Amino acid sequence: MDTPARSRKAVCIEDLRRKILTQQIEPGSYLDETELAEAYGFSRPPLREILRQMAGEGYLILHENRGAQVAPMTYKTMRNFFVAAPMIYAAVSRLAAMNARPAQIAQLKQAQVAFRDAIAGGDAAERAMTNERFHSIIGEMADNEYLTPSLRRLLIDHTRIGMTFYSPRQTGMAEAQTAAADQHDQFIEAIEAGDAEAASALAFAHWELSRAQIESFVTPESIRMPLGQPPGA
Repeated sequence: MDTPARSRKAVCIEDLRRKILTQQIEPGSYLDETELAEAYGFSRPPLREILRQMAGEGYLILHENRGAQVAPMTYKTMRNFFVAAPMIYAAVSRLAAMNARPAQIAQLKQAQVAFRDAIAGGDAAERAMTNERFHSIIGEMADNEYLTPSLRRLLIDHTRIGMTFYSPRQTGMAEAQTAAADQHDQFIEAIEAGDAEAASALAFAHWELSRAQIESFVTPESIRMPLGQPPGA
């Protein structure tokens, strides 16, 4: 029996999202529409509809006469990422605590179980995807049409950045992942209690943990300094 077109579309989108988030398809790459159409069993018109949807979500950039490009990670985008991330995460977490529904809290708990399982299994891609799912659910709880697109774009780059340096065999990295998982539990507690202040404060702490991991990876031991701070500052 043929897979319904709607289901095939969902499979295609989910697969492309995962490949972009885990950097199986690298930032800045151009997608070959002919290859994609053959791989997923689509004609060009429905495939282009999928690409337009993913561009609207922030995964792709559509260029006239050049096709679809995976959103690049340039110096400018990374700089803006570090500036915007803590503010957006805090605002989203605050609203999530105010607006979360019981069914969403149940989904968040399920995502947390999957996140801990991925850490225990040492699967970098699954860890990245389950972490992205956890924070996406918090975004769904916030239910804010202004913040949701910004959060989605942040999570795309945050997930891709994490894929560049995560190694479960590094002692410091393993400890940081345990701390991140513990903070996820605290997110659930704060949101379930409707404690907006605690959720917002936790978002800043959770961001600081991520920032410190990234800084530790990209800065050689001999020149340790906070990201964005010039020598001697």
